[in-house]
Amino acid sequence: MDVVSPSSRRPDRVTRLLLGAMHAGARRRRRGAVHAAPSPAAHDAAPLASIADPGPDVLARLRAATDRPCFPQGLSSLQVRRVVRLLVPGAEGLRPARLYLPYGPVRGVVLFLHGGGFVHCGLNSHHGICCRLARQSGAAVLSFDYRLAPEDRFPAAVEDCRAALRFVAAEAWRWGGVVAVAGDSAGGNLAAVLAQDAQRGGPAVAMQVLVYPSLYGARAAEAHDLYGEDYMLTTRLLDWYGRCYITPGMDLQDRRFAPGLTQDLRGLAPAMILTAEFDPLEHDGRDYAHALAAAGVPVTYRRLAGTIHGFLNFYSFMPKGRRAIALAASALRERFAAA
Repeated sequence: MDVVSPSSRRPDRVTRLLLGAMHAGARRRRRGAVHAAPSPAAHDAAPLASIADPGPDVLARLRAATDRPCFPQGLSSLQVRRVVRLLVPGAEGLRPARLYLPYGPVRGVVLFLHGGGFVHCGLNSHHGICCRLARQSGAAVLSFDYRLAPEDRFPAAVEDCRAALRFVAAEAWRWGGVVAVAGDSAGGNLAAVLAQDAQRGGPAVAMQVLVYPSLYGARAAEAHDLYGEDYMLTTRLLDWYGRCYITPGMDLQDRRFAPGLTQDLRGLAPAMILTAEFDPLEHDGRDYAHALAAAGVPVTYRRLAGTIHGFLNFYSFMPKGRRAIALAASALRERFAAA
């Protein structure tokens, strides 16, 4: 296993500026000085963690705030030959998706699953990421809009993504026949589940790319105590996401919810796992990388020092967001070339 990045004493300069702006905005709102709609850059979901039963107005504001790209969509689209808006099968009907086709020969196809705690974000928030991933990897990228909680709780998102992967696998002959899965945060969870499905009769997966994934469900980790406050994603927000997503009485050890708890990982697709240092989920990615390596799975693990959960969505002004896209694209390009 390839592990890099020493620890930092504090977040890097760009991250500190972002966090400072977020905290200043939160203080102004608490004083009642600002009554505008939530800012997507601030990820104002943190205060919502105390809401036990979020109403449609709260969810609508949250989703409107977070399903926006950090860079103009039209300019991002110039990086690829074509962006195709289409409907692909979910578990209970057709779901929106976007297919990103790069310039030049297309080698392989990536099913990309967005993050957002299973509750928010979507095709818009990750549009620029997918454009850049397609351009730099030389692969087609299908970004899929699975059902969100709490309207559709576990395992709705999993079953939607399984249906989408079957669709991608059936159409993969158009792009060389090789399929990979990728996702960030909650999307990393779903991508890991799909990669495990391949060993249980699901479609073959050539690679899995997991960016600061949530993998161990309700497991307590040291990173929760170290980075559970003041760093974008909080333990309170993680709890709120969980209460939105899980079904009452469900088995929290279910591998479709906590794929990191799977005992036998032998034979899984090679993995690239990227984590943020100041992130309560940092140990999820780290520990899963170690578990995969112990099972003989080729894995590259990178912890990006000095940054926080969600840095991928801020690639327009956070260099480590761009670095993560470049690392993922390079790994996919190499894997598809070798397949």
